Amino acid sequence: MNKQDKVRTRTAIGDLTLRLLTLGMALVVVGLMIWIGWQMYVSSQESIAKFGWSFLTNRVWDPVKENFGALPFIYGTLVSSLIALALAGPIGVGVAIFLNEMASRKVRSVISFLVELLAAIPSVVYGLWAIFILAPMLRNSVEPWLNKHLGFIPLFQGSPVGLGMLAGGLILAIMILPTIAAISREVMAAVPNTQREAALALGATKWEMIRIAVLAYSKSGILGGVMLGLGRALGETMAVTMVIGNRPDILPSLFAPAYSMAAVIANEFTEATYSLYLSSLVEIGLILFAITLVLNALARLLVWSVSRGPKGGQLV
Repeated sequence: MNKQDKVRTRTAIGDLTLRLLTLGMALVVVGLMIWIGWQMYVSSQESIAKFGWSFLTNRVWDPVKENFGALPFIYGTLVSSLIALALAGPIGVGVAIFLNEMASRKVRSVISFLVELLAAIPSVVYGLWAIFILAPMLRNSVEPWLNKHLGFIPLFQGSPVGLGMLAGGLILAIMILPTIAAISREVMAAVPNTQREAALALGATKWEMIRIAVLAYSKSGILGGVMLGLGRALGETMAVTMVIGNRPDILPSLFAPAYSMAAVIANEFTEATYSLYLSSLVEIGLILFAITLVLNALARLLVWSVSRGPKGGQLV
C-alpha cells in the first residue's frame, strides 16, 4: 500500500468514526426522550388502571377521597396558554417584520438584543414582577375597566382579583414573545431577496411587498414559531404558579383563579403521601409531555418546510 492509499484509508476511517460518534450522540437524545416517556407511563400505571380515560374528563381533584381528575388543570393550562398566544403572536410577528424588513442595522441590533434578553430572564423573576406590579395593575385598573365595558361577556365577569387566568396569560405572553419573534425573523430571512425585488419592480408598496412576497412565503414557518411558543407556554411552571391562583375550578371568567398542569405538579408533588396520589400527578406530567412533544414536532416540521427554501433555489 502506497502513501496515497494510506492517507485515503485514514481519511475513510476518520469519516466513519465521526459519523458513528455523531450518530451515537443523536441516538442518545432519542433514547433519552423515549426513556423519560416510558418511565412516566410506568409510574402512572396505578392511576391509568383506576381512572382510565375518565381521568381526562373528571373535574374533581380530591386527595382526601382519593378521587382525581385532570380536566381543571388541562383547562387552566389551555386557557392561559391561548391568552398568551393571542397576545404574543401578533406582537412577535410584528417585531420580526420590523427587524427584518424595516429597521436600520443599528436599530436592529439594539432591539434584537433587548428582545433576546427577555428570554434570559429567570421565570421566578417574571413571577415576582407579576405579583408586585402586574397583579395590582390588573386588579385596580385593567379588570375593572374590562368588567365595566365588556361585562356582558362571560369572559370578563366576576370580581377583579388580579390573580387568575388573565394574569397567567399575560405573563406567559411576555415569556414566549422572544421565541415567536426569533423564529419568525429566521423564516422571514429565508425568503429569497429576488421575491422582494420582483414585487417592488412590479410597483408594490413596502407593505404590499411584505404581505405578498414575505408573509405569504413564510406563513407556515411563522405558524411553526407560534406553535413553539405555545409549547413553552404549556410547560411553564414557576411564573404561572405564582399568579394563576392555584384553584382547580373550571370557570368562564378570565378573572377567576385556575390551575395549570405544571403548577399542580410543582405544588403538590411533595404532598403526595400515597401511591395513587403520586401516580395521578405523574399521569398529568405524562399528558403534558405528550402534548408538548406533539406540538414541538409539528412546529419543527412547519419551520423546516420554509427554511429549506424553494426547490432548485438557494436561500439568500
